[in-house]
Amino acid sequence: MIPAHWPVPLALFVAGFAVTLIVALRYLLTSGLFAWLTHRVRPGLYDGKRAQIGKEIRWSLMSAAIYGVPAGIVLWGWRKFGWTEITLAWDALPAWYWPVSVLIYLFAQDTWFYWSHRAMHRPRLFRLAHAVHHHSRPPTAWTAMSFHPIEAVSGALLIPLLVFLVPIHLSALATVLTVATVMGVTNHMGWEMFPRWLVHSRLGDWLITASHHERHHEDYQCNYALYFRFWDRLCGTDRGLSRRIVEAVGRAVPSPASVPAE
Repeated sequence: MIPAHWPVPLALFVAGFAVTLIVALRYLLTSGLFAWLTHRVRPGLYDGKRAQIGKEIRWSLMSAAIYGVPAGIVLWGWRKFGWTEITLAWDALPAWYWPVSVLIYLFAQDTWFYWSHRAMHRPRLFRLAHAVHHHSRPPTAWTAMSFHPIEAVSGALLIPLLVFLVPIHLSALATVLTVATVMGVTNHMGWEMFPRWLVHSRLGDWLITASHHERHHEDYQCNYALYFRFWDRLCGTDRGLSRRIVEAVGRAVPSPASVPAE
């Protein structure tokens, strides 16, 4: 808790710095955990990638500040002035709304990510910013936040804006951020941690895991979404799963469907 008597500039600096540290530690711990798991389950998968991983960590720590500062300012304003629609009271919102709010936030994130991500693949924006993320070929557990600052800004502002518009309990917001963290890392780690029965099920046909997102890092002009395959299916940009990942577990995939040129 920041003391109420602190000058506003100091309070904002401390709030932004504190949340930046939290985001950075969350990244290091989560990516580190899944990198360790990769070493145990897929030994040798990251061999020869020391330089790539070093760059991913440096870009990601820069992104942590870009994500942390606006989030810290919004949290400070919420606690001091009651900004935002975040609540701590369990009776402030109906019980049925808790899972609905999580889905609203995830779908809003997914929608924003799909369209901003497609925009990042326009030649000028790609060269200027998004190429940093695609320098990871193939990606690793450390790639999830490896963004140029321009791209990091585009992703960092959505949740701080949503909390002013869509009511949510703090625990539901924490769930959204946990899903974002885990899926961001696991979708990039270069192998499929989810069971085949899920990935190749009717439910799996609408969810994004490493098998789906890896295809984006292979072909670029497809599979743009974050959590769900809804927008890719609707817009004809879904090319299915990565052959490399699927064949690594002994499962073949059909030839990719044609995708409209950007």
